[in-house]
Amino acid sequence: MRALRLAVPGPIDDAGLRLSEVPAPALPAEAGRPNVLLRVLACAVCRTDLHLVEGELPAHQLPVTPGHQVVATVAATAPGCTEVKPGDRVGVPWLYVTCGRCRFCRAGLENLCDQAQFTGWDVDGGYAEYLLAHAGFVVPLPATLAAEAAAPLLCAGVIGYRSLKQADLVPGERLGLFGFGASAHLALQVARHWGCQVAVFTRAAAHRKLAESLGAAWVGSSDNQPDWPLDRAVIFAPAGPLVPLALARLRKGGTLAVNAIHMSLIPEFHYTLLYGERTVRSVANATRQDAIEFMRLAAVLPLHATVETMPLAEANRALQRLKRSEIQGAAVLVP
Repeated sequence: MRALRLAVPGPIDDAGLRLSEVPAPALPAEAGRPNVLLRVLACAVCRTDLHLVEGELPAHQLPVTPGHQVVATVAATAPGCTEVKPGDRVGVPWLYVTCGRCRFCRAGLENLCDQAQFTGWDVDGGYAEYLLAHAGFVVPLPATLAAEAAAPLLCAGVIGYRSLKQADLVPGERLGLFGFGASAHLALQVARHWGCQVAVFTRAAAHRKLAESLGAAWVGSSDNQPDWPLDRAVIFAPAGPLVPLALARLRKGGTLAVNAIHMSLIPEFHYTLLYGERTVRSVANATRQDAIEFMRLAAVLPLHATVETMPLAEANRALQRLKRSEIQGAAVLVP
């Protein structure tokens, strides 16, 4: 099969991924191992992939095939697999597998499991024609969603949904979104569905136009602010200096959720920005329940994912354009 492989992390413009012919993965015979072989239909490109390729996110294995927003059909299952059957269409998210036994897994916080493994980081992901998965960790997909539209929902959508929950957002509140890429443009639609007034902070003119078309009440740069304070805020851009800027726009008792697996340094800021019982909370991965809830919500809204499809072989160009904020919504690779 064809796969995009990362051998040596480095700047995406200098190195990047290599398109290779590699053996297709085979189902292992051991019980409890990956028990589903999947044929990839589409895989969305995530900023986490860019962090991995450029070395900002330390590689857990090399070489590795990135990609963790995968829509696929079940090609084969191992004996004893009852969750899915050949021909089923499923989604493969960032969370590949957890231990299922630790205090976090038992408490419904499997996203914090110390033994968790992640698709496209610990194991080969979806920048390929086939991949392996655990049947208990794939996600059912609404039949109404095309593969290209469903792909970015599996990370950008799910983690954006968890970010809104971690921000303690209540229907009808005022929300600020800092950065407006694949995740934020989906989170905006969920917030609008909940009757929230949304302010979007972004520099790119094209992103501002998209935010306005999706119902943002206010759009501007992080140096500006709406005439009303924010009840909740979510930072999607991996820029530490946005933390004090977001806090300065947050009302007393408000919550700021930071959705970033990698972030530049957060600068020192005055305690008055945090005082008044404001909360700053990170968002770490997502659970299977988050994915199930969000996919049900996506089918009801209906959610509009702005996507740009590209051939699998153009993964490096997709990552380059993502780095330069040239992607409207999400880029989706199609084998």
